[in-house]
Amino acid sequence: MPDGLVLAVSIVVPVLNEAATIEGALRRLGRDFPHCELVAVDGGSDDGTAELAEPWATVVRAPRGRAAQMNAGAKACTGDVLWFVHADTEVDPAAVGQIRACLADPRVVGGGLSLRFDRRTPALNYLARASNARARRLHHIFGDQAMFVRRTVFEEQGGFPPLAIMEDLEMSRRLNRRGRLCLLPATSTASARRLVRHGTWRMIVFMQYLKLLYFLGVDPERIRRRYAAGPRFRRTRSSPSTRSTRSTRSTRSTRSTRST
Repeated sequence: MPDGLVLAVSIVVPVLNEAATIEGALRRLGRDFPHCELVAVDGGSDDGTAELAEPWATVVRAPRGRAAQMNAGAKACTGDVLWFVHADTEVDPAAVGQIRACLADPRVVGGGLSLRFDRRTPALNYLARASNARARRLHHIFGDQAMFVRRTVFEEQGGFPPLAIMEDLEMSRRLNRRGRLCLLPATSTASARRLVRHGTWRMIVFMQYLKLLYFLGVDPERIRRRYAAGPRFRRTRSSPSTRSTRSTRSTRSTRSTRST
């Protein structure tokens, strides 16, 4: 790009049944990034999300699924930079300036923001630190880190791969083979709601398990279904002999208590 011209940034927000929060999220993005194009991509909401988004953003409708929605949003954008932001994250207003500054280096193709969560616990703090270290060293950038990419490179790569899950991981791996990725100091504050509901440490183990399945070549649709089910780990059934032993011990304990 010629010297003196500012990169135009387009923000793409994939949404699905976000009626409770979509207006606040888009209003905040419009306030903090007034010179960015704002596109919301609805994946078939049945709660009026698309209608609520219309006063605040250009609304595009697409088949359900993060990859399909983000690709449809990218096609509707006019900016030089595509910035993918989840509806339940809050982005540091300093981020857009840092995006433009890092993309002044032609070797950089994209990147993401430093992750933090909307509440603080030892487990969440650990997860944020580990995620940021992973992004710096392995160049694996996930959706809650608000990935950004040069439009020309995005189109060259054919957009996000049409995967049921892990599309952000796979995209960052492909981008890393194409050029440099930056992790910016500006933060993306993600919702910890699902993590806390299921137990943060349990979810950390669960997500590593899902990534292992992906790297082993398991069908992404199968991984998506497992993710949707949540971290339910099976308990090992007791053998008949073990159950018999437990029953005997229980009976002895009861007799002893009664005699006392």
